[in-house]
Order: sequence, then C-alpha cells, then structure tokens
Amino acid sequence: MNMNRRMKGRVAHNSALTLATVAMAGGMILATPAMTVQANATAGIVSAQEADSEYTATGHVAGVISSLNTISVEALSAASLEETETAEVSSSENTETEVDSEWADRLMANVEDEMSVRAAASSDSELVGKLRKGDLATIVSTEDGWYQITSGNVTGYVSADYVVTGDAAKALAESVCTTYATSTTGGLRVRSAASEDASVISALGEGDKAVVDTEAEAVEGWVAVSINGTTGYVKADYVTVETEYGTAITIEEEKAAEAAAAQKAAEEAAKKNQTTSTTTTQNAAVAASVDETTLLAALIQCEAGSECYEGQVAVGAVVMNRVRSGAYPSSIYNVIYQSGQFGPASIGAVASVAASGPSASAYAAAQAALSGTDNTGGATSFKRASSGQSGVVIGNHVFY
Repeated sequence: MNMNRRMKGRVAHNSALTLATVAMAGGMILATPAMTVQANATAGIVSAQEADSEYTATGHVAGVISSLNTISVEALSAASLEETETAEVSSSENTETEVDSEWADRLMANVEDEMSVRAAASSDSELVGKLRKGDLATIVSTEDGWYQITSGNVTGYVSADYVVTGDAAKALAESVCTTYATSTTGGLRVRSAASEDASVISALGEGDKAVVDTEAEAVEGWVAVSINGTTGYVKADYVTVETEYGTAITIEEEKAAEAAAAQKAAEEAAKKNQTTSTTTTQNAAVAASVDETTLLAALIQCEAGSECYEGQVAVGAVVMNRVRSGAYPSSIYNVIYQSGQFGPASIGAVASVAASGPSASAYAAAQAALSGTDNTGGATSFKRASSGQSGVVIGNHVFY
C-alpha cells in the first residue's frame, strides 16, 4: 500500500514535471513518460524496478501527454512562423529605412524657377549663388529657419520656407528631374511591350541614353523608355538607370552662362541673315598686267584653293570691289598687300604661289573677276561661314 502511494505520488510528480516542461518551453522540448522515467532512473531517484513499475503505472496518462506534445508542436510551428514573419517585416522596415536615409540630408528647391543662396543665414546677406528648380543640395547644418547647404561650387544658406527635404525632396526629384537608361551593350533591342516576343521598334548602341518613362507601368525585368514619343521596353539587365540632378550655380557661373547664351543668340540671328542665294552682276572690266593677274590668281589659290569655282571668283571679286570702292588702295597689288588685310600675303605665301604658278582654276577665277563678274553683291570682305557673320554664303565663306 505504501508502495502504491509512493508510485501514485511519483506518477503525479512526474506528470506535473512533464506538463510544466511542456507549458514552460512552449513546445521547445517535448517530454514523454519514457523520457521522464529515464531521467529519474539516471539521476538515481528510483531503482530500475521502480522505474519499470512507474512507467507501467503512468501508462494511463500517455494519451494526455501525447496530446499535449502534439499541441506543443503546432504551437512551436505557429511561433516559428510568427517569428519568421516578424523577422521579414523587420528586415523590410530596415531596408526601407536605409533607402530613405539616402535622402535624410538632401534638399531641393521647391520653386518654379530659382531661389537665392546667401553667404549667411539672413535675407540681407550677400548673394553667393542660385539654387534652381531640379537642383539637388546636401544639408550641412540648420540655423533659425535656414539650411546651410553645399551644391556644385556653391556653399551657403537657403531659407527653409522655399525648400523640401528628405522624402519630400525625393518625391519632388522624381517629378521634376529626368531619369535616363543608358545601354551597356551594343544593339540593345527596344520592344513595343515588355516581352521578348514583342516587336522591335528601335535599338540602342552601347552608351546610348533613353529617357525612362516613369508614367508607364513597372514590369519586373524591364525598363520602360520613351523613343520618339513612343513607350518601348528594354531588358533591365542591359541598362543602368540614373536620375540626373542639377546643382547650384555661383553668381560668376550665372554671368558666364548668360554671356554665352547672348553670344549664341547673336550668332543664330546672324545666320538667319546669311543667304546662299547669289546674284551675279557685271561691273566694268579692269585692265591688268600679267603680273597683276598672276598675283590675283595666287591670292585666290591661297584663300580659296579648295573651294568651288564660284567661291574662287567671289574672292577675286572682293579684291576688285576694293579697288573700285575708293575706301581702299586703287591698285590690285596695294589692295592685296595692305597691312592687316590678307594673311597669306603678309606671310609670303602669295608670292611663293605666284612664283611657282597658280592653278588653272585660280587663273580663270582671276580673269573672271577682272572682267567685272561679281557674285558677292558688292562685298569687300569675307570670312568663314561658321563665324555666323551675316552675308552671302558661297562654299565655306560668307561674303559681306
């Protein structure tokens, strides 16, 4: 009877241990009756015979423990799944935070045109540069409603009232800046749809750029690009995608840019006044000696030897127009050798050609000019047509 009490006591004790182990471990270590008995026997708590008796006596709770073990396994699986999902969410959050951190110290001007960058945090401070729409800057510090920034060659302060930072700056950049896809291989096919079975509408050479169509639906493995106003797709593996940001300009850089723009505008305006339409007029012939004819032919060869025949006649006509004008010397020799007028004459090239004999076309052009032919409209000067000078363009020269 005492033995039975002892056995029942041990059964109750071991069952409690088993249940406690399951409950505390949450299914991490699932105890069975056999494991409990073996542990007790090994520890010397009971004899081998007592262990066998105890195992037999505890048989009636085996089903209960087995059920608990099953529940524990399911609980463990659920816990593991929950931990995995939590880890994935945490990883995703960390990645998102890392991406956003790239813009943590970035700033963009939230203006339609441009804003001032000043030497100090005051609207009365010296103007040191301009931050324009689409320009990106790095924040150095903050001070009383101002940001100290660096961008391009500019370091200064901008008012916080007219800028956006962080995620807002990133969003603004995506809307106002242009993103390009640059081909890393030759003959990259641009397809009409994001599929290798789609028709080819164009191709990009290595290093060629195409504007990324940020409005198109994103398709994994493909980049949407705009080709002549049409959306096409290229394989993402063969392009690098980058957004081009502007940078602030200094006041000196702004002035230089304005001067260059003004010069270009003047050149464009002058080109509009150039014409390739020529009208040949016949002036009175001028008598000339053989030496003067040879000298004129030599100048024509030096100045327009590689030009068309009409271009050679035009150079001869300029010389003869000067002879007739009264504003220049009245002889062919003196016009050609007038100081600072014809470079080939001043360096001896004309004399050299005259001595060796000018080409037949140069002689013919000289004789035409001497006979009074003028296809320049009365011009007394000429220069390279690429100069933008207004006038009559014949070949590579403009006559005015």
